[in-house]
Amino acid sequence: MNSLVLDLKEADQTQISLVGGKGSNLGELIKMDGIHVPEGFCVTTEGYRKAIESSQTFHALVHRLTSLKPGDRGEIGSISSEIRQTIRQLEIPAEVVAAVAHYLSRFGEQSAYAVRSSATAEDLPHASFAGQQDTYLNIVGKEEILRHISKCWASLFTDRAVIYRMQNGFDHGQVHLSVIIQKMVFPYASGILFTADPVTANRKVLSIDAGFGLGEALVSGVVSADCYKVRDEIIVDKRIAAKKLAIYSQENGGTVTQPMDTDRQNNQVLTEEQILRLARIGRRIEAYFGCPQDIEWCVAEDTFHIVQSRPITTLFPIPESNDAGNHVYVSVAHQQMMTDPIKPLGLSFYLMTTPAPMRRAGGWLFVDVTQMLASPESRERLLNTIGQSEPLIKDALTTVIKRGDYIQPVSTEACEPHPGRSPKASPPANAQAEPELEPHMVVDLIKNSEASIEELKRTIQTKSGTELFDFIVEDIQQLRKVLFNPQSIQMIMASMNALTWIKEKLYEWLGEKNAADTLSQSVPNNVTSEMGLALMDVADVIRPYPQVIEYLQNGKDDLEGLITVEGGQQALTAIHHYLEKYGMRCPGEIDLTRTRWSENPAALIPVILTNIKNFEPNASTLKFEQGRQEALDKEQEILARLRQLPDGEDKASETKKRIDLIRNYAGYREYPKYGMVSRYFVYKQAILKEAEQLVHKNVIQEKEDVFYLAFEELKEVIRSNQLDEQLIIKRKDDYKRYEKLTPPRVITSDGEIIAGEYRRENLPAEAIAGLAVSSGVIEGRARVILDMGEANLEEGDILVTSFTDPSWTPLFVSIKGLVTEVGGLMTHGAVIAREYGIPAVVAVENATTLIKDGQRIRVHGTEGYIEILS
Repeated sequence: MNSLVLDLKEADQTQISLVGGKGSNLGELIKMDGIHVPEGFCVTTEGYRKAIESSQTFHALVHRLTSLKPGDRGEIGSISSEIRQTIRQLEIPAEVVAAVAHYLSRFGEQSAYAVRSSATAEDLPHASFAGQQDTYLNIVGKEEILRHISKCWASLFTDRAVIYRMQNGFDHGQVHLSVIIQKMVFPYASGILFTADPVTANRKVLSIDAGFGLGEALVSGVVSADCYKVRDEIIVDKRIAAKKLAIYSQENGGTVTQPMDTDRQNNQVLTEEQILRLARIGRRIEAYFGCPQDIEWCVAEDTFHIVQSRPITTLFPIPESNDAGNHVYVSVAHQQMMTDPIKPLGLSFYLMTTPAPMRRAGGWLFVDVTQMLASPESRERLLNTIGQSEPLIKDALTTVIKRGDYIQPVSTEACEPHPGRSPKASPPANAQAEPELEPHMVVDLIKNSEASIEELKRTIQTKSGTELFDFIVEDIQQLRKVLFNPQSIQMIMASMNALTWIKEKLYEWLGEKNAADTLSQSVPNNVTSEMGLALMDVADVIRPYPQVIEYLQNGKDDLEGLITVEGGQQALTAIHHYLEKYGMRCPGEIDLTRTRWSENPAALIPVILTNIKNFEPNASTLKFEQGRQEALDKEQEILARLRQLPDGEDKASETKKRIDLIRNYAGYREYPKYGMVSRYFVYKQAILKEAEQLVHKNVIQEKEDVFYLAFEELKEVIRSNQLDEQLIIKRKDDYKRYEKLTPPRVITSDGEIIAGEYRRENLPAEAIAGLAVSSGVIEGRARVILDMGEANLEEGDILVTSFTDPSWTPLFVSIKGLVTEVGGLMTHGAVIAREYGIPAVVAVENATTLIKDGQRIRVHGTEGYIEILS
């Protein structure tokens, strides 16, 4: 077997390093009975290596390229252009020339060929690299084919391919190119077949794009395509496009773009029989490769030819379940305001904590709500509850119910817990709408929880090995008792119900919207809002010391080095004191594996510097007192106005009761999650000690490797001191793939993503709709920030981000408005926005792309929309 050139029939998936992703897939396809693949051969990556191995210029340029980042587009373009020119000028090795000539004599020297690039990092399950390298069609003659082989090699360094590799973590020097030379097919139609709908992700629906002539017209976006959708051997949808252009082969080689005859432009490309036949071919190929496929096809003389098949890398995974039948799943990520994927150990801990019927999907969790939707009673309760927190989920579920293809009505009452609410479960069936509660109960619950955590810290020090894991399982039962304490749930529900009552009644009686937002400002016992104010106090300590500020501004992450500058000891003491109470927090904190502030205190420095710049001394006390006074003034104003109404004294009395419920208990809503995260951090520290022992014994490479193991898997590794390192490598690769995906709010067991919509009239024409969660209207500069560590806020800025959890609260003291892509009325960002008096709109689809950093925007926190002003 010649390692420089292979017949496609000799290629298979074990030879990606030789023939690349496209070549290996074609090699598999050509072996399938009944699947027509144009014959041909591959110039393997060995040919490419031979061509470049002695070129010092090439290697020097690639070395320069390796030091750049995706943002360095000017330098990338310049160096890439030099590399392409260098490759095109290289002499093709004589052995490659001879082998190509041999295969051309077999297949026909004067035949027309497609010359196509096939990179080793291409058509992979986690990175398609689709369209990153070049393809040339209708190439005739040995010399022309050799010239286009060089052009394909050079296309490995197009700007787009280079940047794509950078973004996906591929080493330029480790990616090589094979070139496929295939007999040309001259089709009357070509297109793309997705064996799962690329828009809805439904695995049961095939989507076919079809156009006249060569497929390059579709791939390059020159022409619109017919689109046919097939489900269960039935064409369920057809869209016939106006096809004004088509690309055809020229007689002497190359291609030409031609206008379509007017009377053919609106003709359906494929017949009904052809559509169904192509769909069956797609299902066969999907079954062969074992996953949904993106297939390029063409048809000549009524025969379908397959010229490429690759995995669809953008599909969101279906929640894992052994249950038969159709199911509907709701995202926990959107309920918990953390849409990033969670590592396996973090998933394990969350699953051990929650009683809800959870299902894994890649790095995320979903709740199976099928049974809840089947019963009219539980359905109404679910929709009403979830509508307050996530109206887009409610709308999506309403769509599923109306369709009737997933939900089979039952007469029995479903009793599942509220989806995703592990730290704050739904109230027990016998909970009172207005429970008899006393304010001191909040303080008692907090004291009991803190005492329990201190006991945990002492006891866990005595545990190690598998005994530690048994102890953690036992302690999580204690955590669940704290989280789902009936009295705790009563307090939280009492404040939530009071908030809803106030909004409805004051609008009915006084025509006033969202008065409850002002009444919620500066409530006591809110550990999350206190955390933001406490960091302002840290800024107060540092502000008088210019050398400390300069040290921090210079980006020095070694905070212990502060000891060398004047005021450094005072700064360190203040930061350490802050970390003693809040150091277990961080962005994405429901994932136990995330880096905590105690583990990386430097993450707080940008916020501290912002506080120093934007506030005067003692601003935290003044801010809290201002909010408390505004709430008190609002209470007096409302009660006075109510007393002027018919039955005014009764209305005022009822309203006063609800205001007291909000003031006494709304702050406690933030505490259960704080207690959960506190315990998680204790568990994590103990587990990392065990991980250090595994590193010492050479069982794992680094202690963070344990994050890629589930809880029981890690326990077994601790017991046996054995682990297949390939498992960790695979899990890390999986996690990188998950990071590129966006979790849907609602997904079905077919993998179909159901998107919700806002259905509101009378919004301004260009308004961006969301959910109103904190009243008021504010104009300011939009700061689109995806990483809290990159925050550089000025007074009056409006924070626009994907989601906020409690760790973002320190930023709230500096902003005047909030916009997030995820959230609800009672999620943490909304609660804190109300308490700080910040107008906020959440659940704004694609906010971080629709709104550009630096734009001036207006946030309508009362009505729930955003306007872009400039």
